[in-house]
Amino acid sequence: MTWFSKLKTEAKKLKLKAQALLFAYADKRTPLIAKILIWITLAYLLSPVDLIPDFIPVLGLLDDLLIVPILITLSIKQIPKEVWLEAIAKAEANPHRLKKTNWIVGVIFISAWLVVIYYLIQYIFT
Repeated sequence: MTWFSKLKTEAKKLKLKAQALLFAYADKRTPLIAKILIWITLAYLLSPVDLIPDFIPVLGLLDDLLIVPILITLSIKQIPKEVWLEAIAKAEANPHRLKKTNWIVGVIFISAWLVVIYYLIQYIFT
């Protein structure tokens, strides 16, 4: 198996896990801390705005290769085992696509960055 096919297989697994996170989020047995972490994970994953833009060579894709799997892993660790197993089964039975078209999340990310930049400018110039 080549490294490219291994990477492709891992990407499919991550996609399935991201879809399962949606089902786990909707489950009433999922604790609040897990729901918050799932929301952050899916918001970052589906946001049209990345922490580091993809057009920046190496670093742009590196944040997706590191941040997304870490967030997914942390989210899964917070979900009760039986809830996670049911969510994975539902995701395998009902696959649907996650799209990066969540503009509400994009607006939130852009607004957050604008607030950070505003306060940095205020701090630097005062």
